[in-house]
Amino acid sequence: MNDLPYPSSAAKLRQTLETSGGSVTRALIRPKLIGAACALTAAVIWGGMYVVSKVVLDVIPPLSLVAARFLLCSLVLFAAMRLSRAMPIARRDWPMVARIGIVGFGLSVVLQFVGTKLTSAANGALVTSAAPAFIVLFAALLLREALTARKLIGLALATGGVVVVIAPTDLSASLPGNLALLAAALTWGLYSVLVRSAVQTYPTLSVSAYAGLAGGLFTALLAPLELAANPLGVVTPAIVLGVLYLAFIATALAMVLWNKALEILGAGVTAIFFFAQPVAGALLGWLLLGESLGPNFFLGGALILLAVALTAGDDGAGRLTLQR
Repeated sequence: MNDLPYPSSAAKLRQTLETSGGSVTRALIRPKLIGAACALTAAVIWGGMYVVSKVVLDVIPPLSLVAARFLLCSLVLFAAMRLSRAMPIARRDWPMVARIGIVGFGLSVVLQFVGTKLTSAANGALVTSAAPAFIVLFAALLLREALTARKLIGLALATGGVVVVIAPTDLSASLPGNLALLAAALTWGLYSVLVRSAVQTYPTLSVSAYAGLAGGLFTALLAPLELAANPLGVVTPAIVLGVLYLAFIATALAMVLWNKALEILGAGVTAIFFFAQPVAGALLGWLLLGESLGPNFFLGGALILLAVALTAGDDGAGRLTLQR
């Protein structure tokens, strides 16, 4: 009898589906937001890292700084693994995470430090911002992630945004410095794709810890040769604090956040968030160093935000979705 004050079976079913659909939508969107927050936070931390590393590199040469940075970082990450009971990397996969650590930290970060020392900060921001292009390409080649029109448009917008932000600066610098920065961008792209593959099997924390140790040990083996030709300067308490910041905040925390974003969002989408790094660096320079921000900063920032909005929900088929 349809005149009873109760919904029909069809109405009940429709109401149940609508309610459960809302719950599913909320459950699907939450990981995407977490992944985006992780990637953006890591990029912001790395944007501010240039201020600290520029000062520390005047006292500690690049290889020695990278070795200290990643060996200290790995101690923290292994302690976190023990506390959280994270699954360790199986012995058979040690070569895999060793490659990740050597490519990402033993090569890419060292090349970034060398390039920053040899060239200007503006060149560093411009050339290393090519990393997302290499991430997208390596992801397509090695992981078979779809190279969609949405990703390509987002990549072009983000590249344009970075160029707009740093356009007024002096781009004259030495060729060796520029080549080092370009190599840093290429190896960081390869590192990000290798991490994306590894975190399909192991926890993000475990991959970060073992890779950080591998990168630290690799650079520690080469550091004595560097120190023989370029000895340490005067290590003050401020320099020690700078090294600790680089190890625990700019490495341990940022590395886990970035690798978590790769796990959730995939390499191609996470790559776009890398473009927030030079914008964050400019903003922190304004806040901490009193540098001025002109209209180019805000126009470039808007382009980058638009790029992130376009790509953050790309499901690989060019459609905006909530879950990959």
